[in-house]
Amino acid sequence: MKTLSAAVNALDKKSHINREIYGHFSEHLGRCIYDGIFVGENSSIPNTDGVRNDVIEAFRQVRMPVLRWPGGCFADEYHWRDGIGEKSTRKKMVNTHWGGVTEDNSFGTNEFFNMCEKIGCEPYLAGNVGSGTVEELADWIEYITFDGVSPMADLRRKNGREKPWKLKYLGVGNENWGCGGNMRPEYYADLYRQYQTYCRNFSGNELFKIVSGPNGDNYNELDKIMSIVGDSHAKAVSLHYYTIPSGDFFNKGSATKFTDEEYYNTIRNAQYIGEVIEKYNAIIRRYNKDMKISVDEWGCWFDVEEGTNPGFLFQQNTMRDAIVAAVSLNIFNEHSDVVCMANIAQAVNVLQCLLMTEGDKLVKTPTYHVFDMFKTHQDSELLYSFTEKTETNGIPAVYQSASMDKDGKITLTYANASLDEDFEIKCSIVGAAPTKAESLILTGDVRSFNDFDSPEKLKPAEHNAEIIHGGVKFTLPKCSVVSIVLS
Repeated sequence: MKTLSAAVNALDKKSHINREIYGHFSEHLGRCIYDGIFVGENSSIPNTDGVRNDVIEAFRQVRMPVLRWPGGCFADEYHWRDGIGEKSTRKKMVNTHWGGVTEDNSFGTNEFFNMCEKIGCEPYLAGNVGSGTVEELADWIEYITFDGVSPMADLRRKNGREKPWKLKYLGVGNENWGCGGNMRPEYYADLYRQYQTYCRNFSGNELFKIVSGPNGDNYNELDKIMSIVGDSHAKAVSLHYYTIPSGDFFNKGSATKFTDEEYYNTIRNAQYIGEVIEKYNAIIRRYNKDMKISVDEWGCWFDVEEGTNPGFLFQQNTMRDAIVAAVSLNIFNEHSDVVCMANIAQAVNVLQCLLMTEGDKLVKTPTYHVFDMFKTHQDSELLYSFTEKTETNGIPAVYQSASMDKDGKITLTYANASLDEDFEIKCSIVGAAPTKAESLILTGDVRSFNDFDSPEKLKPAEHNAEIIHGGVKFTLPKCSVVSIVLS
């Protein structure tokens, strides 16, 4: 076993890790909302106002900080007035983007905001710019946040909510280069300026407005958008980045049946997001020194499972996904000076989900466990960290980050992407003298996964991390994720 030297400097606090970097995304897509999060008040599955109790508890466990809704592509065909009031009279629609199924709008604004209160997370709305109007979005903000007398506030009260909610995060449009309207960047940027003008701050509520970015690493389009919105009231630019083994959207590959080469291509493509973030930041800084990046859609995208609706985007979740999650979250931590939020796609039953449901059963995926292991990074200070470089199949084998919370506890998180090599890590700690180490490990065959027959095949286990003079020593097995809290 090869020994790698590592170091953490507790005196070198580099940036604040916003808790929203550990955010999530829920869309009216497949079984994410219906049968996943929302089963209805009359369901035999234990629920609170129609939302599954086990889902609420699982989200609380990982300290879900923010939840994006109602899309995705669905957001730009969603008209919020269809999802309020008496459910029996709510307007039905066809979900044209995702499977052509009927959307009955039984889960709408009130249900979403009430659920976020129960979870304890910030709501993040994606506003309809593609098929909506300025007035429609302005009225939605007023309905949600205004505490005075007005038609929208009175409508909210009529629907059973006297006190307004708080809304911090507002995305003005979604993927407007594609499903959000097929717009040229200049046209969308002008629309952003118009729409955001009428998204008011009511009753002490302060909106954090996010402008829709270009398609992935299309830096020329980002430059065009920033040249128009850089002096506006946008706080962040959205970045959507999906990891596909082949890089070919139309030939993504299986979630469970893949070669070692496809595995390494997956990790190679996942870690590329670090370069994209840096190039986004360089462009943004030319126009606005304060604007941040919101990676509000990210994760693995594979072919759907055989026999499932291709429009529902259901895929299994293996140890490969856990490595991608750990690599990505460590990268977001390392770029927390510019990344203010990240939302994995998606929360339940869709793409790289945290939870899978079937009837009254619930399964926590390997990705869920990574979020649980990494949660102590939330609202901590990023520390300088270093691990001796070593490669596997032409990419770094080890990815790490370190942070310190307000009580002085240090969290170290590591991912070993190698399928062949174990490492011993000897990490010196400068500026702190921990006496206790609590460590967890998630590891297993790279193609193994949890399902309803074996829901706990992959789950964290206690791991030995030994306090040594001046630091900590531990093993980092092949294909593993390790978290250590030092105090």
